[in-house]
Amino acid sequence: MQNFNSKIKPLSHFHKIPLYQSGESTILGKENVIKLSANENMNGPCNEVLNQIAHYSKNIFEYPDSNHFVLRSKIGMLHNIDPDRIICGAGSDEIIQLLCRCFCEKNDEVIYTEHGFLMYKLSALATGAKPVEIKETNRTASIDNICAGVTSRTKIIFLANPNNPTGTMISATEIDKLLNKIPENILLVLDGAYAEYVNSFDGGISLVNKFANLFVTRTFSKIFGLGGLRVGWGYGAKDIIDVLNSVRSPFNVSSLGLKMAELSVEDVNFVNEQRELNKVNREVLRNGLLDLGIMTDQSFANFLLLRFESEKQANTIDLFLKEKGFILRKVSSYGLPKCLRLSIGNKEICEKLYLTLAEYFDNNDRV
Repeated sequence: MQNFNSKIKPLSHFHKIPLYQSGESTILGKENVIKLSANENMNGPCNEVLNQIAHYSKNIFEYPDSNHFVLRSKIGMLHNIDPDRIICGAGSDEIIQLLCRCFCEKNDEVIYTEHGFLMYKLSALATGAKPVEIKETNRTASIDNICAGVTSRTKIIFLANPNNPTGTMISATEIDKLLNKIPENILLVLDGAYAEYVNSFDGGISLVNKFANLFVTRTFSKIFGLGGLRVGWGYGAKDIIDVLNSVRSPFNVSSLGLKMAELSVEDVNFVNEQRELNKVNREVLRNGLLDLGIMTDQSFANFLLLRFESEKQANTIDLFLKEKGFILRKVSSYGLPKCLRLSIGNKEICEKLYLTLAEYFDNNDRV
């Protein structure tokens, strides 16, 4: 909660908004740290981006296309969807904020799951709406619990699938079940930031034409390796897209971000390769961690949530790893004080991390 000493006062509901705490990126006094706190693709973007970024940087004096026409067209071709029903944003975060801003107001309710992405809660609070946390079952979204939490004041349900920071996901059948249960005037937003990490999964895109109250979001920050350029997109009913476009800033995505996203969309082989690499490294590392006695659920994304016996042990291991040059993500703000989230690196990094944790448990009590 923020304190305001000025006589210029913000709207009353802004007093309730905590600051978003991102993952750490540096360790004081250490160089060449291994950052595993932000679920980034450590392999970087596709070769075409690397080859062309310097060339297109020469044109950054120009304003970007405010209509995002080329990128929307290429996304539409890739997913066989209508480009006019696509909106682009500065990461999917901006689209989440726009959805709350356009469709929620004071006394409305916004549902999110117990360990869901923090921006759902913060974006709801920024509109004066009430965020409603719904219990998960074994760190996985529960459709029955979500439906039980719906009231006459519910305006939006946010559901990340796969979920961050747990890595768990629910099936398309369960999504369909949820859509058939909730009233048509409630917007279900499926956050597919990690959808590309799941083989043969469209993140709910195929359901949008069936349900007018379904909206999906995606990002170029994860598997595409463009986190620093901030490009995301959303797909839904045309009337929803029109409202969002009427409110968003006309130049909300940079020209460089747009062009690099366009190049990334075209490289389908890159996405397939990154998905497979991540899967192999993730499963090898997960099996090794389980052998050490560290509990972690099956993940469908590019990270693992490590569960320890106490918050004290999680903090101790976090400090030990920092001493060795590893930065993981503490997730107490997600209601998981006994856990650490670990981004999947390349094979060498995964092996080094495993050996480091093995060293810790060789000298300390097992989990």
